[in-house]
Amino acid sequence: MKRTTLIAAAALLLGLVTSGQAQAESAPGCGPVTQIGSTAYVGDNGQKWASVKQFKGCGKNWAYVYTWSSVHSAGAPYTPELISIEQWAHKDAREPYGHPGLKQGRYRQQELWSGGTNTLGDCTSAYVEWNSGAQTYRVRTDIRC
Repeated sequence: MKRTTLIAAAALLLGLVTSGQAQAESAPGCGPVTQIGSTAYVGDNGQKWASVKQFKGCGKNWAYVYTWSSVHSAGAPYTPELISIEQWAHKDAREPYGHPGLKQGRYRQQELWSGGTNTLGDCTSAYVEWNSGAQTYRVRTDIRC
């Protein structure tokens, strides 16, 4: 009996720890995709409100932002204003030269995908502009070549 209780408690804790993060598996009109690069986070003062990721699948790159359920459920004002793939001349470039796949989000839209881009042969990152109602945060993932 105690072992069963321990397992149930561990499962509950694991669910609480992971419930705020995105569990993306497929891009719109594509199906299964694979994350490339690290996850970036929207947040301030040690808090995290949303995750930003770059994926590849169906011969394309995709940018993705997910506002965590804890923020969304609390009724917080936010808008994922823009999302895109950024194109870079090389990994150490100072500025991107393109923003293909650009999409605009809606007020309190919890999940937003960019359009798929034909940029798998380029250096790319995922980019988002996320507005908290008080400030716009500009976040990008690492550059992948």
